[in-house]
Amino acid sequence: MSKKELKPASELIKDMLREKSSMKQDVVQNTDNALKSFKQQAAAIAAQLQADVSATDKRLKIEQTDKGALTFHLRFAGDTLIFYRHTNIFQFEKSHALWKTGYFNEDEQRSYCGIINIFNFLTDSLLYNRLGDKGYLVARVFINKDGHYFVEGKRQLSFLYNDFGSQVFDDNAAHSIIESAMLYSLDFDLYTPPYDSIKEVGVSDLLEQMANMNISTAKRLGFRFQSDDETLM
Repeated sequence: MSKKELKPASELIKDMLREKSSMKQDVVQNTDNALKSFKQQAAAIAAQLQADVSATDKRLKIEQTDKGALTFHLRFAGDTLIFYRHTNIFQFEKSHALWKTGYFNEDEQRSYCGIINIFNFLTDSLLYNRLGDKGYLVARVFINKDGHYFVEGKRQLSFLYNDFGSQVFDDNAAHSIIESAMLYSLDFDLYTPPYDSIKEVGVSDLLEQMANMNISTAKRLGFRFQSDDETLM
């Protein structure tokens, strides 16, 4: 029996609170700071883009909208990115590839992270409150107690931000991740739904759809985030 196991339960509880719970509070603080940085950089990007594009097309609207402590929206023309910070702290599973790098093995507490999810929605889905429309997970940003970050995502989002051991989250990282997420979202266009899926419709359904603009709409991604050509890291 180890010395740790011989300790009274009250002492073990205090040890856990001092070590693990305090570490998790550090992760929460770092994740909160990261979301604030995302908000600030999104506002700066929106302001600059709006000034640039309005000179050629005043119909285009780019804006950042703060939605509270956990989330904000970045609208750019027909697309909107929603940034959402999860309130809980998570640990990477032992089977994850990051455990093979040595970064976690040197200090297991590094494997506990806060998560900021980045979703892509059609702007009209939010504008017209189309509850049946689908959004897509573009990326997940993981941040640990040391302020290091790792991004799980698609295309450039998966390979530009995967050096967890050395990348420290800052305003430059937030700016770059936002631009990558915008480029990825803009690269996908809305496809016409199959004719057979809408060729028959009841009067009541049509009236309801016209009233609520509730014809389910989604981009061609079809929410197949994990089954796209590129796999998650």
